[in-house]
Amino acid sequence: MSSRGEGSVKRVRLLAYLEDYLGAREGRDACPNGLQVEGRTTIRKIVCGVSACRDLFERAADLSADAVLVHHGILWEGAPRELTGVQYQRVKRLIESGLNLLAYHLPLDRHPEVGNNALAARSLGLDHLEPFGRLDGLPLGFKGQFATPLPVDRFVERCRQVFGQEPLIYRHGPDPLASAAIVSGAAQRSFQDAIEEGLDLFLTGEVSEWVLHTAQESETHYVAAGHYATERLGIRALGEHLRDRFGLEVTFVDLPNPV
Repeated sequence: MSSRGEGSVKRVRLLAYLEDYLGAREGRDACPNGLQVEGRTTIRKIVCGVSACRDLFERAADLSADAVLVHHGILWEGAPRELTGVQYQRVKRLIESGLNLLAYHLPLDRHPEVGNNALAARSLGLDHLEPFGRLDGLPLGFKGQFATPLPVDRFVERCRQVFGQEPLIYRHGPDPLASAAIVSGAAQRSFQDAIEEGLDLFLTGEVSEWVLHTAQESETHYVAAGHYATERLGIRALGEHLRDRFGLEVTFVDLPNPV
């Protein structure tokens, strides 16, 4: 996704808009949401990507961008605080290029319009969407029903189309499917919520060793469609939203990760 606009916006205005639109100050997260590294005060060009990394910053600099907008930033709880090694090189490249780094994690997972999970749920054919899985009282994903029971094979094919790679699936639930829940990324723990709610299938990005037997014994399908793949939808949609809202030039840079 690449689009050219003729607009511009002051960084402070863009940050205030995103804070309100995404509810970025609501709830707990493992990272700061919003501005992580300061760059130019006026923004005309944005490069979007799933995860902050030096390759993405290099691409943004080559495109003469003013800001990098990501789902996974570079500041996390428990990560080293020292600016050395990999972290130093990342920050150095941002500062040298005058690039702002903006990151939105859980706010972009839970958003009902441009969020990873709402977009995936609608694309996979779920109706009557409701918030699903909670952290500190706020939802993480969405659950819904299929208007017509859907054969599991057709659901898997939809996953290939939506996420662009082969999903891993533990087929231990009913076929056809009547219901499903989605929490993107590494949300294995939310599988228990899906089981307790009697849903037919749970989809996330990753899988842990314990999931196989839990799926078997609970008779619930489990799908791991890729952490990166399940979180590519939201950042692209958010970039398109900002393009339309402010007339900015927005480019999505895809750096695929099989995990």
